[in-house]
Amino acid sequence: MKKTLKVKDSGIHGKGLFATEAIKKGTLLGVCKTRKTVRDSAYVLHTDKGPVEVTCRLKYINHSSQPNVAYYDDLSVEALRTIKPGEELTHHYGEEWE
Repeated sequence: MKKTLKVKDSGIHGKGLFATEAIKKGTLLGVCKTRKTVRDSAYVLHTDKGPVEVTCRLKYINHSSQPNVAYYDDLSVEALRTIKPGEELTHHYGEEWE
């Protein structure tokens, strides 16, 4: 997946993660590498084991109410639909982000 995803400036927020080639629906894009944290930041996920900071480039997946990827409980990230080259990867972080 290294060549399939690229971090660059986002029109949504700061930096974003973009597809460099087509990604098929159901493709596993990776598993978030994390470390426990006590401070909150833009890259913190709140899990049932407490807050963790995402330390890999999957942290650049921005919010959208019409996401094309999903984070799962095991912190894996999967394509919800086919993603076109150049398209930014987005996840629905919840209603508080609307």
